[in-house]
Amino acid sequence: MMSDKFIHDNFLLENKYAEELYHNYSKNQPIIDYHNHLPPQQIADDVTFNNITNVWINGDHYKWRAMRTLGISEEFITGKSSDKAKFLNWAKTVPYTMRNPLYHWTHLELARYFDIYDLLNEKSAEKIWEQTQDKLNSESYSCQGLLKKANTEVVCTTEDPTDTLEHHQKLAKSDFSVKVSTAFRPDNAILISNEGYNNYIDSLGDSAGMSINSFSDLCAVLKNRIEFFNANGCKLCDHGLDQIYFENFTETEVKTIFKRKREHQHITNEEALKFQSAILVFLCETYHEFGWVQQFHLGALRNNNARMHRILGPDTGWDSIGDYPQAQKLSQFLNALDTKDKLTKTIIYNLNPADNEVMATMIGNFNDGSVKGKVQFGSGWWFLDQKDGMTKQLNALSNMGLISCFVGMLTDSRSFLSFPRHEYFRRILCNLLGDEIKRGELPNDMEWIGKMVSDISYNNAKEYFKF
Repeated sequence: MMSDKFIHDNFLLENKYAEELYHNYSKNQPIIDYHNHLPPQQIADDVTFNNITNVWINGDHYKWRAMRTLGISEEFITGKSSDKAKFLNWAKTVPYTMRNPLYHWTHLELARYFDIYDLLNEKSAEKIWEQTQDKLNSESYSCQGLLKKANTEVVCTTEDPTDTLEHHQKLAKSDFSVKVSTAFRPDNAILISNEGYNNYIDSLGDSAGMSINSFSDLCAVLKNRIEFFNANGCKLCDHGLDQIYFENFTETEVKTIFKRKREHQHITNEEALKFQSAILVFLCETYHEFGWVQQFHLGALRNNNARMHRILGPDTGWDSIGDYPQAQKLSQFLNALDTKDKLTKTIIYNLNPADNEVMATMIGNFNDGSVKGKVQFGSGWWFLDQKDGMTKQLNALSNMGLISCFVGMLTDSRSFLSFPRHEYFRRILCNLLGDEIKRGELPNDMEWIGKMVSDISYNNAKEYFKF
């Protein structure tokens, strides 16, 4: 019998096989969230939130885009209006988000964290504001409490090489039961054409107590920071690039390009690509030396609205899918590392669904039998971490690789309430498999398919990352 609740036990599960797979093999698996953008200071200090706007709406550019589309003034989004006014305007927006994943996420998050099963809209907003307010005032709704409530085992934040990691060090000495690690994100050292690049290089040198006057100095400092991150438990890096760079370069060329940049001379696009290729190869060879997992998030076209970027800055909702060529340079880059036997475990995330099959076939070129699932096609992310995007990623990976080796879902989020996205993914996975069992396309072998679901939900990530 169908529940009266929108979010119910069998939400998104369309038959008995899907239900059995989810409830018996996936639902209770711990969460390894191996890539997110949670602020480690808030975790270390076990911050509490005054109200639901602070934990749920502030910083969430997914919600901001929806509110702007509905015609809500920026005053009630990122502006100076009260937290309650911002929440009420989000509540007004929610019914209009039907068929956007925000509608599902919103109600999953209200249900899982607050035991609220009412639909959020203008009529229910006042009541839900009060209900969430009551719960957020309790100790179990602190940052650490929310991570425990989500059955989280590991969270892996993302830090720039200049970071002191003081908050991770504090957490490592604490009795907090959730392991908090980090990922090394050195894109600011790679993107030589960025405004303020030289100032960043100065600060990078300062973080290591070293001066950076040459390309060799830059490499030495980056390795120094990798050693520091590694000593503090880091086992991953992450790169957010439009595409992988791979241009032929000589050592002399790269040294000259960097020297000219430090002297504030103009760098051509061709020179920038040569430099970016060189430093990326150096970094990835170093990751291999330390046995890290490297992640590449490819395909975003960022900061499209120059006016709003100038007003609000990056990561405020002005990005989209790009249509960059991916295959050739990615192949050359991975091949260059593999030829030297310096290709470490690699996860490639794709933002353009047109490239799903490209990525699904690319990983097979470099899975050499040395490690189970050594090169991974990462889960649907950003604009694709929704039902259709996840299903297409799962289908492409299944058709052209081994979904059974997949390391599963991550939040890639700045929100402490985003962890039901793992549940969302798990339900979609179980329904996909359950539907194929029902149609006779897969055998009714619950023991084996259930094991595969458990592996994708948790075990594969546990084995792959070795936190």
